[in-house]
Amino acid sequence: MARTASLSGFPEWLPQERLVELHVLDTLRRTFELHGFSSIETRAVETVGQLLRKGEIDKEVYGLSRLQDDDDAGKDDPSQLALHFDLTVPFARYVVENAGYLSFPFRRYQIQKVWRGERPQEGRSREFTQADIDVVADGVLPFRYDVELALVIAEALTALPLPAFKLRINNRKLAEGFYRGIGLTDTAGVLRSIDKLEKIGAGAVAGLLKSELGATDEQAAKALALASIRTEDVSFVARVRALGVTDELLEEGLDELEQVISAAVARAPGSVVADLSIARGLDYYTGTVYETVLVGHEALGSICSGGRYDALAAKGNRTFPGVGLSIGVTRLVSRILSHELATASRSVPTAVLVTLADEDGWMAAQDVAAQLRARGIATEVAAKADKFGKQIKYADRRGIPFVWFTEPDGSHQVKDIRSGEQVPADPASWMPPAADLAPTITIS
Repeated sequence: MARTASLSGFPEWLPQERLVELHVLDTLRRTFELHGFSSIETRAVETVGQLLRKGEIDKEVYGLSRLQDDDDAGKDDPSQLALHFDLTVPFARYVVENAGYLSFPFRRYQIQKVWRGERPQEGRSREFTQADIDVVADGVLPFRYDVELALVIAEALTALPLPAFKLRINNRKLAEGFYRGIGLTDTAGVLRSIDKLEKIGAGAVAGLLKSELGATDEQAAKALALASIRTEDVSFVARVRALGVTDELLEEGLDELEQVISAAVARAPGSVVADLSIARGLDYYTGTVYETVLVGHEALGSICSGGRYDALAAKGNRTFPGVGLSIGVTRLVSRILSHELATASRSVPTAVLVTLADEDGWMAAQDVAAQLRARGIATEVAAKADKFGKQIKYADRRGIPFVWFTEPDGSHQVKDIRSGEQVPADPASWMPPAADLAPTITIS
């Protein structure tokens, strides 16, 4: 990955790199479908009003306009179109508009491009792929889905060519109840400040709490003490209670987080941690929140995040609470490639090149290729009857492992150009070794 992109923030992969990305996407898709999630795709654009209806976000939204558009509508017009910055807000709109056609609880996965006007850097692009899973209910969403989604994501990440990861989980009810219990009423503001803890440090966060939210030294210290709690079991409950704060919402959040951590630790030991510093900046989260980091690659930031949202989608008197997580596929793939965590065995799907002895043999070569393709063997036919050495060099340059020859008497031979072994072959029955049938991903 030493190439420099011609347009910063819009990554493009070479064919061999794209195969690694496809392996990641296929693995995620297979895992999600094994757990009963249905695939959907939403439009790339939403209205500005729709995108921003749940409060300000710290991501620049790309507005959409035609070059020849005479309309004076600008960014302050809620009907102006913009590219979506995540998949959760469009999904909420999709659920409301299609509620009469969906069966609830609705389990969906969605793998699409999203766009954010951020400063490009490693792990952050302006155009990137996300893979989301959500469960949405009509009216009441049982808390058990908060537990289930943690287990699904842990299984999906374990199946990818990644180093160890930590799924960090918190509960906003716990945090908001605690802040309320110590007398900080602007709980959303406190959460936004705590969300900056890893970026600016405890001292700076304490300063924000005091200068912007009116916290006393003691209140700031207690808020930071809560955020410092991290355990890989349910011992966080006792540590929170030891801080001496009481509040009904705090108790509800403690109970919910204990349920998630208890189940997740049992199914994915060593990969899950109760981390009470996790806040999630978006305002629509109401309960469980998740963030995930790769061990040894923490500077990359969260590779998978999400949470519970009870009021993001509504239609009249109906509400559609949900819980979901989003994997930053492009962020993951860029790290896999830059650190050579996985490589593709070849850059093309082609397993066989059918050579031409003369120009008149092209149609016969196509017949051979058709027989091979009928059995799932990716096959190319040479474009012209160059010397065999040149055709073999073409196959080698492309990474094609086998070259097919048709003799003047109509018999056939196939050559493994890596070993030089050449054997008789029948186009109606020959198969390459299973490992050569398609490109394989090798985990480093």
